[in-house]
Amino acid sequence: MTEHVARSDATPTPGQSTTARTGLDAARFTSRKSLVFRRFLRNKAAVVSLVLLVLLFIGCYALPPLLPYTYSELDYYALQQPPSPEHWFGTNALGQDLLAQTLRGMQKSMLIGVCVAFISTIIAATVGTIAGYFVDWRDPALMWLVDLMLVVPSFLLVSIVVQRTKGDIIWMIVLLSLFSWMISSRIVRGMTMSLRDREFVAAARYMGVSGPRIIVRHILPNVASIIIIDTALNVGVAVLAETGLSFLGFGIQPPDVSLGTLIADGTKSATTFPWLFLFPAGVLVLIILCANLVGDGLRDALDPGAQQLRRRRPR
Repeated sequence: MTEHVARSDATPTPGQSTTARTGLDAARFTSRKSLVFRRFLRNKAAVVSLVLLVLLFIGCYALPPLLPYTYSELDYYALQQPPSPEHWFGTNALGQDLLAQTLRGMQKSMLIGVCVAFISTIIAATVGTIAGYFVDWRDPALMWLVDLMLVVPSFLLVSIVVQRTKGDIIWMIVLLSLFSWMISSRIVRGMTMSLRDREFVAAARYMGVSGPRIIVRHILPNVASIIIIDTALNVGVAVLAETGLSFLGFGIQPPDVSLGTLIADGTKSATTFPWLFLFPAGVLVLIILCANLVGDGLRDALDPGAQQLRRRRPR
């Protein structure tokens, strides 16, 4: 009798079993999150790059009110002056403070880069998961759209449309986002197709769970690593695309500035007044380098197997 009671007390009730399972899943998620975080912290280059990116993003908005000159203000007594205590980055031919202009250009370029990266990644994740999960007409239709947009001369088309909008930043974000998601969507589609026939997805499907709910609850969490990596890498790509448009005169239009317009103006006198070119170009290189290093660090933290494969690859 005593043995029977002890066994009955030791057997968990259904509610206790569910609670224990939920706690176990939460513990596994927390341990995985902390493991990824520790892996990322071990990559010193990625950590330093992330700190620099955050400081650059905050600084380009926080520092301009503290400067004695605005980006459009003219100093007729300091025309094309080299860096000095009064003008840390020097001045241009109109006497405008290059530090204030560089910070203004960083505001435009980094804002466009971050927005384009997030929007294009959302589009890629949506199209890729829908095309990879549903095996009906949606997959060939979406892949046909991807193939069509890949062969369209996107840079030329964006240049024409942006020029007609007079370099409006909203239009630039929308257009760059529309032409920056295709390759990523193919990667997400391939990963979704590999997950579509897994046991947990099949079990959810047999239980009557709808396709969109399966995508949100089961597919997206399993492709989140590639989505996060893609977002980080797309920041540098979008900044470079915006800079290229502005450099050619199709992006941000005067009197406003971006890193591309500053570099374009500085190339005309790069040998005689090198600070006009070196400071904006150096900031651009720093932003793109930091974004790529952060993306590499996230990839190594979320997918350590890829790092081991690169180390084993013969050179």
